[in-house]
Amino acid sequence: MLKQEGYGQHISGQFNAELESLRNQLLAMGGQVEQQLTTALDALMKLDSGVAESIVRNDAEINQMEMTIDDECATIIARRQPTASDLRLVITIIKVNRDLERIGDEAAKVARQAVQLSEGGMSPSSFVEIRHIGALVGVLLRQSLDAFARLDVTKAIEVVRGDAEVDKEYGSAMRSLVTFMVEDPRNIGAILNEMWALRSLERIGDHACNIAEHVVYLVKGLDVRHGRLSELGEEALDI
Repeated sequence: MLKQEGYGQHISGQFNAELESLRNQLLAMGGQVEQQLTTALDALMKLDSGVAESIVRNDAEINQMEMTIDDECATIIARRQPTASDLRLVITIIKVNRDLERIGDEAAKVARQAVQLSEGGMSPSSFVEIRHIGALVGVLLRQSLDAFARLDVTKAIEVVRGDAEVDKEYGSAMRSLVTFMVEDPRNIGAILNEMWALRSLERIGDHACNIAEHVVYLVKGLDVRHGRLSELGEEALDI
């Protein structure tokens, strides 16, 4: 049960159970989304269209999880009328839930590019850029979920800073892929597919960053979206 920053026991044991269930459902969804991303990247590297197509189909399950969690959040707000830290928890779960669903969508997009590329063969880049950025983004997603599970503001800030590195690497990767297209126009189709996959990975990094920012809001009650984290500084977060 949550015990940090005022997350303790309530008079209603049922309310405790409802909040804990919501939290656990969200973490389970996070684990499934993380697996979707890992499998989609593996399918792309191996040009395995069968596995890639299964990822696309499985996205419907992620969507269903999102709707279930949203419904339960709405029910808690209506019946329990939570306040203070409890309200922040429910609001955070709603926001993280949305980001996880969108990460699932982007993982499905990576899988679709794997299907397209499987029909044309290996990209001339040998997916070096995707391997690198995919690994970075996978770490950010895992860290953001860990930050939520542990109410760890320090780790959440690491994720926000790590997303800036992903953005930098993404720009470099795109320039590299443009060079491949210029050198041999026959590679344009495959490179474009790879660019779309990279774009999805970059967006996943953004959503992981969003999750980390939601954690800061949950624990500290501070809205650090849109670059406000750098404006506030660590001293304002008391870490």
